[in-house]
Amino acid sequence: MKHRIQQLLAESIGTRVEVQALRPVGGGSINQAAHVETTVGRFFAKWNDHPLPGQFAREAEGLAALAASGTSLAVPRVIGWRDADEDGAALLLLELFEAGRRRADFDERLGIGLAELHAATADAFGFDADNFCGATPQPNPWTATWPLFYREQRLRFQLERAARTRGLARADRQAVERLLEGLDDGLLGAPEPPALIHGDLWSGNVHATADGRPALIDPAAYYAHREAELGMMVLFGGFSPRVFEVYASARALQPGWRDRLPVYTLYHVLNHYNLFGGGYGREAFEMARHIMERAQTAR
Repeated sequence: MKHRIQQLLAESIGTRVEVQALRPVGGGSINQAAHVETTVGRFFAKWNDHPLPGQFAREAEGLAALAASGTSLAVPRVIGWRDADEDGAALLLLELFEAGRRRADFDERLGIGLAELHAATADAFGFDADNFCGATPQPNPWTATWPLFYREQRLRFQLERAARTRGLARADRQAVERLLEGLDDGLLGAPEPPALIHGDLWSGNVHATADGRPALIDPAAYYAHREAELGMMVLFGGFSPRVFEVYASARALQPGWRDRLPVYTLYHVLNHYNLFGGGYGREAFEMARHIMERAQTAR
C-alpha cells in the first residue's frame, strides 16, 4: 500500500514523494484507513481490496460539492483517488485533519455551517451521479419534485431492497406502501428549493479539527429537502439542541418540522435494516405505522 499511495501522491501533487510511515486508524466498518507520513507532509488514506463500484470517486465528488457550497464548515480536500486494479486496492487520499478538542462555540459553528451548506441549491432533486449511503447504493436521478424523489429513490428503493435480501411480511410491506401513497399529503413539508445536504450526518461524521472547528467527513451528498438532513441527525443523537436552535435562527425552518422528522429518519432505519438486519426492521415498520396513525389523527 505504501507504494500505491506514493504513486498517487506523486501524480496528484506533481513531485517525488516518499512515504515514511502508515499509522492505521479505526472507526470505519467498510474500509481500511491510516494517517500517512511523507516527505511532503501528512495525509489521510482510505483503501479497500474489494471496493464498491466507484465508491471513492463518488466520495470525492461529494466532498468536492460540500467544499464548493460556501459553508464555513471544514471539509477535507481531495488529493486524489484510484480504482482497484490488478496492481492493488482502490484508494482515496485526503487532506488530514488532526483531531482537536471542540471549541466552546462548536455547536454554534456547526448550526451556522449547516445552514450555509443547505443554501447551496440546484434546479432539481438528486445529484450528478449515484453514490452510497454506507455500503448501500443511493440512486440520485435528477427529479423535479421532492415527494416523487423521496418516494421512489429513497423509501421505495430501500423497501424493494429489503424485500429481495431480507424478506418482508405482507403487513410490514403494506405499512410502508401506505406511507408512500401519503407522501404528497403534507408528510414531507411544504415545497422548498433543493438544498445540498451531507446525506449521512450522524455524529461520527462530524470531526473536530486541530483548532476545534467542526468538519464534515464521509458524505452521501445530494440535493434534497433540508429536513432530510435533520432526520438523520436525530436518529442516533449526538447533536445538542443548540445546534438546531442556531440552525433555525440562521435559516428558518417550517412550522411542524420536528413532527415530520420520523418520515426522514425512516429512510436511514430501513437502510440499517438492509445493512445489518436485526431489530432495525421492526423499528422501521413500526415507525411507518406510527407516522400514518399520527397523520390520520391530525386530519
